[in-house]
Amino acid sequence: MPTIGKIVIAGAGQAGGRAAEALRSAGFRGAITVIGEENHPPYERPQLSKELLATLDTPVSYLKPARDWSDVLDVTMITGAAVVACDAGRQTVATGDGRIFDYDRLLLATGTQPRRINTLGGTGARVHYLRNIEDAMQLRQSFHRQARVVIVGGGVIGLEAACAAAKHGCDVTVVESQQRLLARAFPGLVSEVVEARHRSHGVRFAFGVTVVEGTADGVRLTDGTALKADIILVGIGVDPSSAVARDLGLSADAGIEVDGFGRTAAPNVFSAGDVSLQWSKCHDRAIRVETWANAQNQAICVAGNMIGTGREYGDPPWFWSDQYDLNIQVVGDMLNADHIVRGDAGSDRFSVAAMRGGEIVGAISINAAKDMAMFRRLVARQSRLNRSDIESTAYDLRKALIIN
Repeated sequence: MPTIGKIVIAGAGQAGGRAAEALRSAGFRGAITVIGEENHPPYERPQLSKELLATLDTPVSYLKPARDWSDVLDVTMITGAAVVACDAGRQTVATGDGRIFDYDRLLLATGTQPRRINTLGGTGARVHYLRNIEDAMQLRQSFHRQARVVIVGGGVIGLEAACAAAKHGCDVTVVESQQRLLARAFPGLVSEVVEARHRSHGVRFAFGVTVVEGTADGVRLTDGTALKADIILVGIGVDPSSAVARDLGLSADAGIEVDGFGRTAAPNVFSAGDVSLQWSKCHDRAIRVETWANAQNQAICVAGNMIGTGREYGDPPWFWSDQYDLNIQVVGDMLNADHIVRGDAGSDRFSVAAMRGGEIVGAISINAAKDMAMFRRLVARQSRLNRSDIESTAYDLRKALIIN
């Protein structure tokens, strides 16, 4: 392998930060420069819709104190200056303020940006998007008793925000374009449990509609309904921040495509985190994985591969969401599969396994963390189980790990 003296990481989020840590842990002693658009050192994003919205005095949790990046890890951390251009021939990147950095290896960990609703420009309500620390701080300061909150999008982020707003005493309505919550990731019976829990805390729902325009005092929906709002939170998904990848000749509309080692089609360029389009065995297709676990674990693996470790990454996607007293965890792919319930679906503790062609490709648990610990390993191993064993809570899932 050629001598590697300089590594540049474009993106100072969780993936970029974990990659820098991993490079030092693996013994790399060359120069590491991390460049990020936000005016903050790396932090984990799940707190934006979880802890930071819960109370007014919750502090931001960073991967490590700002000075440790330079004083402990000898990493040059540049914040408030995004990478805006790349030159594959010269092996350089440029920031918006005109600085040029050369590299021997480049990691693109540029993350994503929230999709926006342009027709909300005329509303009299405060419109929020939740993607960074400032967004979360502004939103939580807006939550107060009797504030009218409309949340556009019934996905995980929107529902976690709805949970926080309801706990703050807000009047909350969630607008979801599908006919049920979390339809892109959850089986129907789990959607019903989540919806019922939110309704028990006063949250209302409008299904099968979306926002047409902002009004003087709120929003108007596609069915003509007018909702009054003081606060509007838009959570309708994200798009990959992959513009700089095009400078390298990469096709990146759906994300930056990588192989199992995190390599892109551009020489000496790798990608990790939310922006990377990676192969998922359980989905049997390439997807972007927008989870805390992937931002950490894939980045650590790819960092090693940048300096010659040569380990393929294949962890199945996994994420969690805490809503009221429900701990929800999801692994793998729950769609287009046979769903097998383990436990009492009418209770607050059960799991659902997804099986396709005799193989466990996914699972979801409600307050059943022990089940999920086993299902994560079973999905990773592409295990096969009898339906009756999955259904029986008397069956110890650890036995399945022995035979698979």
